[in-house]
Amino acid sequence: MAATPQNPAAATPRRKVSRHRGEGQWAAGHFTPLNGNEQFKKDDDGLNVRTRIETIYSKRGFDSIDPNDLRGRMRWWGLYTQRKPGIDGGKTAILEPEELDDKYFMLRVRIDGGRLTTEQLRVIGEISQEFARGTADLTDRQNVQYHWIRIEDVPEIWNRLEAVGLSTTEACGDTPRTILGSPVAGIAEDEIIDGSPAVEEIHRRFIGSKEFSNLPRKFKTAISGSPLLDVAHEINDVAFVGVEHPEYGPGFDLWVGGGLSTNPKIGVRLGAWVPLDEVPDVWAGVIGIFRDYGYRRLRTRARLKFLVADWGPEKFRQILEDEYLERKLADGPAPAAPVERWRDHVGVHRQQDGRFYVGFAPRVGRVDGATLTKIAELAEAHGSGRVRTTVEQKMIVLDVEEGQVESLVEALEALDLTAKPSPFRRGTMACTGIEYCKLAIVETKQRGSALIDELERRIPEFDEPITININGCPNACARIQVADIGLKGQLVLNDQGEQVEGFQVHLGGALGLEAGFGRKVRGLKVTSEELPDYVERVLKRFQDEREDGERFAVWATRASEEALS
Repeated sequence: MAATPQNPAAATPRRKVSRHRGEGQWAAGHFTPLNGNEQFKKDDDGLNVRTRIETIYSKRGFDSIDPNDLRGRMRWWGLYTQRKPGIDGGKTAILEPEELDDKYFMLRVRIDGGRLTTEQLRVIGEISQEFARGTADLTDRQNVQYHWIRIEDVPEIWNRLEAVGLSTTEACGDTPRTILGSPVAGIAEDEIIDGSPAVEEIHRRFIGSKEFSNLPRKFKTAISGSPLLDVAHEINDVAFVGVEHPEYGPGFDLWVGGGLSTNPKIGVRLGAWVPLDEVPDVWAGVIGIFRDYGYRRLRTRARLKFLVADWGPEKFRQILEDEYLERKLADGPAPAAPVERWRDHVGVHRQQDGRFYVGFAPRVGRVDGATLTKIAELAEAHGSGRVRTTVEQKMIVLDVEEGQVESLVEALEALDLTAKPSPFRRGTMACTGIEYCKLAIVETKQRGSALIDELERRIPEFDEPITININGCPNACARIQVADIGLKGQLVLNDQGEQVEGFQVHLGGALGLEAGFGRKVRGLKVTSEELPDYVERVLKRFQDEREDGERFAVWATRASEEALS
């Protein structure tokens, strides 16, 4: 039986119990909460708040919500308070939570593996229009996010989502978040292995279970058998990457300890090969280590990446095998580098069964409920009952007959959802930003959309893959450190000495080919107003100075500071 703070005697003895406070690791006998978050989780499991939402808060209104539920446990059901309108970025770190809170919520719909039926997508769109003022953003973790949600409407929203097999369970909070999966699992011609059975089994066995509903912090999972490495496995807490074992055949290479935010780390390989049917058990072992050995003293060190960095991959694998799996894992090969630069599946592609899938690009993930409903209708009108979301804020319609492809592409284009995007439309991603997020300092979505238009107008001939990731704060929800051009929102001084919205610039980050973090040039910051001029300038210098076939990230690593400024 696993150790819990309610039943520490159930723990299997593993280490001599230390008498100092340590890092708050349960496996070391440290069950006393060392911060407010750990205290409210010990007081009551976050999953239990649903009953109070349904029976009390939705009936009595926002002002009846207990603060520990409002800013804590409600996240276990995908709910965050959104930012009160009119509060500028300079106040983000100054005001108290209750001053930043609006009386409306962001609600995140959990979409494991990005897998949706057209019926589910239609319901998501209808909920958006009826309860969320039309909002419905696509995230880079394959979810849909609503805004303007009233607590009074949450039970009805849950009823409608759950009636079609969707939920918001553990979409936020110190829990196993949405499981990323290849959006073309079981579909793509070049697939190494279909990871979707493992995604489904992990969800069935563990999501919503109190076995893993009290983690030190959030836990992010990625599973893909695509040779494109299409789920950003390098920056997840645990990732299973499709590989071909020379003796055992197709399976997964195991990675742990990736993550971004203010202390980014690329995940590390454990050198272990995992067959498909063992993925759920190995996943449970890795998250079990995080639950039991994870650092619970400081929130800033409560991610798995810090434990992996301290232990190293050899010790982590040994603990996993000896204490959690009670067997050895087979050694296995590393994944091959992807042969394609784009990993988002945008465009028209042949499926295993001879039909086609069509990937298309909204603007920086910004869609709305009416558009999602129309996408569902278009997919069905062209013979499809399945759609997918991607980790690049894109969408895919599956199962299109060859004769229907051109018509679908044209219909999507009419909705400004192009399957033939420019590199700028295809490669620009943005987080929620100051419009709704309480952590944000600057606006992002409109800024990203306007930047796309400007770059398409100014450099229409640019045809290289390029990623431009825009984040409203340092927390890297839009993965700024691993973009060709990463933009971290902050307040900067303009030429008149006035404090205005702007960005610190990261250059040359990458995933896949040669994963690494972008370079920061000392003092390189741009105002939001100057952003199109800056990006145009640096891209034109890249065009002038690049060597044959050189990627932007490689050029940015070797370029002079003058060329990058």
